Amino acid sequence: MPWWLERCARGGQILAPGPADRPIQPVDVRDLAAFALRLASSGGTGVFNVAAPVGHATFGELLDACLHETRCSRASSSGAELVWADPDWLAGQGLRPWAELPLQRTELGTWAVDATRAERSGLSCRPLTTTVAATWQWMTVGGAAADERWKENGIDPARERLLMSKWQVVKTR
Repeated sequence: MPWWLERCARGGQILAPGPADRPIQPVDVRDLAAFALRLASSGGTGVFNVAAPVGHATFGELLDACLHETRCSRASSSGAELVWADPDWLAGQGLRPWAELPLQRTELGTWAVDATRAERSGLSCRPLTTTVAATWQWMTVGGAAADERWKENGIDPARERLLMSKWQVVKTR
């Protein structure tokens, strides 16, 4: 998520892995910690898939929230525009899944985790917009130390521009 927030803050056209309505199941680390502590304090045990419930959020909602947060924290709009590209086309371009466009996975099951057992045992997930806002605040108000691993994520700006140009040609055919 930090990469997407930084990318949205830069503005301009942003290569977005479609479709915008693809479900995702991110869990705020605070919700994970509360769940683990609740289990430990109650003596709960077992194996749990910890994920937000199916239908909790979409990739489009994630990127819209990132755009909203970065615009609201600046004096003017970032001028950012999402360019949604077909996931199969993107896969054919040799993008490294999860790394060049973070959180982008199209394989079945990646964002279709049955977390019913965790939910029945007390996992609750806050709205994605709340997580995005807290992450942006953490990144911009001195809470986040630059992590060298962040540089490993994200697409090179020149490659992103090239792929968007190619996608525009494919899309207009």
